[in-house]
Amino acid sequence: MRSVGVEEELLLVDSGTWQPCALSTAVLAAASRDPQGNEDVFESELQRQQLEFATRPQTDMGDLREEIVRWRGEAARHAEGLGASVAALATSPLEVSPTIGSGERYEWLKEHFGLTAHEQLTSGCHVHVSVESDEEGVAVLDRVRPWLPVLLAMSANSPYWQGEDSGYASYRNRVWGRWPSAGPVEVFGSADRYHEQVADMVASGVLKDEGMVYFDARLSHTYPTVEVRVADVCLDPSTTVLLATLVRGLVETAARRWRDGEPPARHGLALLRLATWRAARSGLADELIHPATMRPAPAEAVVRALFDHVRDALEDSGDVLPAQEALAGLLKDGNGAQVQRELLRRTGSLTDVVAECVARTRG
Repeated sequence: MRSVGVEEELLLVDSGTWQPCALSTAVLAAASRDPQGNEDVFESELQRQQLEFATRPQTDMGDLREEIVRWRGEAARHAEGLGASVAALATSPLEVSPTIGSGERYEWLKEHFGLTAHEQLTSGCHVHVSVESDEEGVAVLDRVRPWLPVLLAMSANSPYWQGEDSGYASYRNRVWGRWPSAGPVEVFGSADRYHEQVADMVASGVLKDEGMVYFDARLSHTYPTVEVRVADVCLDPSTTVLLATLVRGLVETAARRWRDGEPPARHGLALLRLATWRAARSGLADELIHPATMRPAPAEAVVRALFDHVRDALEDSGDVLPAQEALAGLLKDGNGAQVQRELLRRTGSLTDVVAECVARTRG
């Protein structure tokens, strides 16, 4: 059974005004003093208005959910002691002037990338799935490429930007795409070719190091995993677990097809970029580009095609029924972008949207 780990980035907001607040250093300090010893779980991000946590590798999705809920709750507890809250929002609905953290790395990013770094207050969800080797990992990357936009559409949770409706379900994806190393990639064909390209990108001088290779899916430079980075942080923990379940299914399906000698689809990079844009624009509310045909199809049909694509792997891991239930709930209730827009329609206030999303973050 492949292990799965999740990294979630959370937005820190003032508990009185619901405006983003630059308190990550103080929250991390509070966590470091906690006698429960969870300080190693939390990390800072580029902006001081963010906090990140990482789960341990898990093989059981129920255990993964428990950990996600636990660390969201612990992050909230540490923030509450400072008059703040955490929200699983991929962008801030309210206006904000982000504050880049201190340290040599963040200073380098600020100096080299200007407004791209300054405005980069976006929160994602990264799913790590174990692989047996870099060769297997790259074979997986080559074969999951067309399905990554579907994961983006399911997770989309960032319709608002600086107090305005962006017109996108995932505006985070559009902002994140400003980094020169972000987005979909071509077929690599081998681990050697993958590592050669990463080395060339770093050698170009544009990137500080390998950690800045922001592909939608990549080999982790820290763990023996494939790291799928395309998703927004999800408002509901059940969506995060569904995402992790499907990512593990995609990795296992791709690895099996590689071992069987089945070549990857040769969809060009230009088409994948269009599919990613379409997913960011409409999420689950309109058509997506179908990974098999690269033609438009209803979002629900495309999501169900993803489920069918990984069904055998889900059967073998015992995840079919819980994944079916979670998928039915997502299609019925909507992703985070749909929930946020419905909240604004009902309340007329982006401040109320943030307040409700804080309440929902714990699940």
